[in-house]
Amino acid sequence: MLHFFTKKYFIKDLLEGFVDIHCHILPGIDDGAANIDEAIALIKKFAVMGIDQFIATPHIMEGYYANNDVTIANAYEKLLESLTAARLTHIVIHPSAEYMIDSNFELLLEQRNIHPLKGKYVLVELSYLQPPINLYEIIERIRQLGFLPVLAHPERYSFYHKKRKTYYKLKQLGCFFQMNLLSLSEYYGKSVQKNAYHLLDKGLIDFVGTDTHNIRHLELLNKIHVSSKVNDKLRLIIRNTNETFSIH
Repeated sequence: MLHFFTKKYFIKDLLEGFVDIHCHILPGIDDGAANIDEAIALIKKFAVMGIDQFIATPHIMEGYYANNDVTIANAYEKLLESLTAARLTHIVIHPSAEYMIDSNFELLLEQRNIHPLKGKYVLVELSYLQPPINLYEIIERIRQLGFLPVLAHPERYSFYHKKRKTYYKLKQLGCFFQMNLLSLSEYYGKSVQKNAYHLLDKGLIDFVGTDTHNIRHLELLNKIHVSSKVNDKLRLIIRNTNETFSIH
């Protein structure tokens, strides 16, 4: 007998108390919240979903987002002041960064001028055009210096969609994978969605984040539903994310 009314499992129902380890809510310093008002609007939308812990990860990307200790600290302090004014003092935010693996990152790494997500975990990303030719060496160097590399949204790098052995090589080198929850929809395209489900099915995803830049992202996130099997896998990964990165 066909089941026409299969139960829908909405991702949003798993996010009560979630620690979002990848979001762009610091105002005015990258392609996320453009100003304080947008940042507060995002945080209020998150709060409705039961999310009140954030690790803010503005881009540090050579030639595009030249963020540093000063720009991140200034935006962070402004946001904290605004949270108080908006009576959102229960919100907890930890400043960090999302590092593009480029020559600037390699320099910061050697200087140990790195802002981890928590502990020694460092969020890194790749260009969507092509990976660095020395990616494996950089991942090894991150580990050698005592940090733990977390690759942001591995499902989105199209150059690996038909070279999935690369994912296993990166895992062997000690790289953790953080999947974007929006990748489970067609938001980034069907190929990304398919790859996200593949990585999830193979047990390669360690953590999840929203990678929220704007209200639209949260509106879409509220609509995503998955199968019972995927829901169960996500529940475990969300628990691992929360246990690893809780900042209360």
